Amino acid sequence: MVFHVTLGKAEDGWIVAECPALPGCVSQGKDEPEALENIKEAIQAWLWAEDQKSISQSNISKGQQILVTI
Repeated sequence: MVFHVTLGKAEDGWIVAECPALPGCVSQGKDEPEALENIKEAIQAWLWAEDQKSISQSNISKGQQILVTI
């Protein structure tokens, strides 16, 4: 999957990375490479949390659930 990420500089000098397609998905780093690595982890965590939320809200008896890797 591919996501657009915005980078900005915080007042304390840290680089803030945000993924606009995923509300609330924000991270930071001391420099650009660290911020990009951290936002990748944040995106993975965000997607995992949304998946878990949808599983807990769905009715498992509706059918077989299969895990798909992208």
